[in-house]
Amino acid sequence: MSANYDIPVIIPAYEPDEKLIRLLDGLQAAGVRHVVVVDDGSGESYGTLFDRAASYDNCTVLYHAVNLGKGRALKTAFNYCLEEYNGVPGCVTADSDGQHTPEDIIACMSALRDHPEALILGCRDFDAPGVPARSAFGNKITRKVFGFLLGLSVSDTQTGLRAIPSFFMKELMQVKGERFEYETNMLIETKDLNIPIVEVPVKTVYIEENRTSHFHPLKDSLRIYMVFGKFLFSSLSSSVLDLLLFHMFCTLRPMDGEVRGIPYIVAATVFARVISAVYNFLVNYRVVFKSREKLAITAGKYFLLAVCQMLCSALIVNALYSRIGGTEVLVKIPVDVFLFFISFVIQRELVYRKK
Repeated sequence: MSANYDIPVIIPAYEPDEKLIRLLDGLQAAGVRHVVVVDDGSGESYGTLFDRAASYDNCTVLYHAVNLGKGRALKTAFNYCLEEYNGVPGCVTADSDGQHTPEDIIACMSALRDHPEALILGCRDFDAPGVPARSAFGNKITRKVFGFLLGLSVSDTQTGLRAIPSFFMKELMQVKGERFEYETNMLIETKDLNIPIVEVPVKTVYIEENRTSHFHPLKDSLRIYMVFGKFLFSSLSSSVLDLLLFHMFCTLRPMDGEVRGIPYIVAATVFARVISAVYNFLVNYRVVFKSREKLAITAGKYFLLAVCQMLCSALIVNALYSRIGGTEVLVKIPVDVFLFFISFVIQRELVYRKK
């Protein structure tokens, strides 16, 4: 029998139904040797179903006394697998709601054997017929957010079918997130650690329009997008600070419109940007990107970028204002928005990227 079948399959389960038992039947029939089910505080009324799960020779059931969330259930199972199954290349996670077939789970096992350094994602086709609108819309939006904010090209960001290398499981034990946002954090961690992602096409299965799923589109999407809130807060707050300082310095402009021979708009831009850049750097370094590089090295790269961005802003705003007139701040806002998007990509890829 293939060595792939030694790879444990983790199934977090909260208030499951017979679809969990059918999945266990399929995995046992396929020859999978190790299955770890986590009862995430489903309650006494589900005890009989989990007793049935535990009766399978290849299945171990772990229990949470209360519902702690999918992220915590995965961490519980990771810890168990790292302790019990030495020598295997990793694990495969699957959902209990019937979306993942034994054939696709085994395909992810094979991909992990072939790519032991990568995170394997079982990716669905959201243009296939029968995909619920809420699932297709949510995944497509999240995919675009990932593409811009993280530079990650992932076709199915919310898939629960993943093959995870053992070394990455150890890292993931320390990653924040207790509920569905944990799977998003897992993808972000691949970017931080330079772990490649390999996609495996799988069947797109939605039973009863996915009504039994415990993923709530509004509530859990907000949790997921809160992951990106720190990026936006840092950028917006530093931009507001920059604009306020720019406006304040412009009101102090001299009668001749120059500061020691420098146009007052250029001087106001420089003074405002220096102060806001120091603030933005400290927030990004400590809170947003949590850089592991030395402060001096990261600061040098950041301030080189800040100087280039500042000069571009000053020259473009001054040139536009001299041609179209109006209010300096209103000219500056669209220019800085454009430069912000360019700056974000450079910071993500060059300044704070972990080695």
